[in-house]
Amino acid sequence: MSAGQVKWIAQHEKRRGKPCWDIKAAPHVMTRLKRIFTRADGGHAGQMLLADTPENCRELLWFLDRYPMEVSDESRLKQRAEQHLRIEAAARDIVAQGLVKEGKVEMAVSPREYQLVAANLAVTTGRLLLADDVGLGKTCSAIATLCQAGRFPALFVTLTHLPRQIEAEIKRFAPSLSTKILLGGSPGVKKKDKLDADLFGLPDVIICSYSKLTGWASTLAPLIQVVVFDEIQELRKNESNKYAAAQSLAQRCSLILGLSATPIFNYGGEIYNVMNILQEDCLGDRYEFTREWCTYASDDAKARLRDPRAFGAYARESGLMLRRTRKDVGRELPALQVVPHYVDSDDKVLASMVGNAAELARKILASTPRDSVERTDHWRAHGEFDNKLRQATGLAKAPSVAEFVEMLIESGEQVVLFGWHRAVYDLWKIKLRDYNPVFYTGSETQSQKQNSLRQFIDGTSKVLILSLRAGAGIDGLQHVCRTCVFGELDWSPGVHEQCLGRVYRDGQPDPVVAYYLLAEEGADPIMSDVLGVKRGQIEGLRDPDAPLVEAGIDPDHLKRLAKDFLERRGEKFEEGEEIAC
Repeated sequence: MSAGQVKWIAQHEKRRGKPCWDIKAAPHVMTRLKRIFTRADGGHAGQMLLADTPENCRELLWFLDRYPMEVSDESRLKQRAEQHLRIEAAARDIVAQGLVKEGKVEMAVSPREYQLVAANLAVTTGRLLLADDVGLGKTCSAIATLCQAGRFPALFVTLTHLPRQIEAEIKRFAPSLSTKILLGGSPGVKKKDKLDADLFGLPDVIICSYSKLTGWASTLAPLIQVVVFDEIQELRKNESNKYAAAQSLAQRCSLILGLSATPIFNYGGEIYNVMNILQEDCLGDRYEFTREWCTYASDDAKARLRDPRAFGAYARESGLMLRRTRKDVGRELPALQVVPHYVDSDDKVLASMVGNAAELARKILASTPRDSVERTDHWRAHGEFDNKLRQATGLAKAPSVAEFVEMLIESGEQVVLFGWHRAVYDLWKIKLRDYNPVFYTGSETQSQKQNSLRQFIDGTSKVLILSLRAGAGIDGLQHVCRTCVFGELDWSPGVHEQCLGRVYRDGQPDPVVAYYLLAEEGADPIMSDVLGVKRGQIEGLRDPDAPLVEAGIDPDHLKRLAKDFLERRGEKFEEGEEIAC
């Protein structure tokens, strides 16, 4: 006797026009079914809409062995279930045995075998987060993926400053592929952006920055089959139009590859947004993910993975992620040495710059906001206090930082100097003017940034001042520089990892030294403690069996900073204490 009916529907409006299985069954059967497929649309009583994915089909076929039902397209169900088995087995074999397939497009420069393995896995599974160590050539792996797949046009999404570099890499490895960089923020803004398949033919690879993705998504969606999201940590927050645009593109593609050595900068819960771009609902809905994988947090976006090591193992075993260390692929670099070094800071500068920081610190430590107005004011205080104190700290130690960098240059080193605030850059520029400092920050145009890199690489400049969050993806510095100096700090360990990766990467012949120049007053004492600088532990994740996410930051880091600031002023203020009006 049949326990119910399973009907395949090619397009269902409740599933956004996607295929699904419409299941109707007796109450006791449906109860068990909904316990297993908790992500499915429960629909009405006695009914369920189940997405037509290989994984779901495999589990549904297993369920039907216990509760036989009438199936409208049993051959499709079995075919999709077998597809999941093949993908799972192939993913295991590819990673374990290093299997490599011949690509559909010949490459002019042969990738390394481990890069071809990544390409093979991506093409086989259709969804992959490639999280190899910084500098192992993830861009080359992505180009190899495009060549293996042979499905064009493909879209390559990257950071604002990298389209020309990506185009140059494609021309180097696969010159037969035609490329086009989108210049305007949307179609029609610039004549050179015209995409017309009938008149001109489409390029093989369209290169677009994340900043332009929103304006181009609707035009690109019907054209592309394959998308590469470079530095996919850009999509770790799902509240932006950029995220929505990326998701709309990904849902239409048959192959999605995400690249990032640091897919999470702060909170483990951010991995949900990244993985959901690669494969929708691969971790369940957000409630299921946070319930099963994370510790409690009032804001799901700030939830932390309860067991990052176990989650990383699951992501690898399911074929969703590939992560190799330098040791794994035989590309180990000379040692990286992290050196925390205290420098003098001007107390008068620090005192004169903080302004109303004490009032902001008290507000941060005050009782929990009671309504939306208080909540907005509370978070504004967080941001303003953090910026004021960090900038004041940077300015107070700027002369000492410049003197330290000058000492390194005089000893024969070229130096990459990392900072954050424009006012601090201006002081460094004056103090280091004899060494022709060049800049790569948020204030320069793309041509100015490229000119800065050229001057530093050819040796006409001895110091490159690089913004903490502006250098992801830059290549070439490792050939001329082995010395990094952090003149200012970022709260995120992932940012520091990316910074070090500009110099500590493939092609670096010498041991790299990273100096963290710390002041004993201001923001540095708490920031260095939170980041683990004093223990020399800012080195990223080198072990594939280590936790997937960065060590992360204490969610109460600003409260610690505020409390330390007030105590150094001689004030005792306990969290939750009411502020006198």
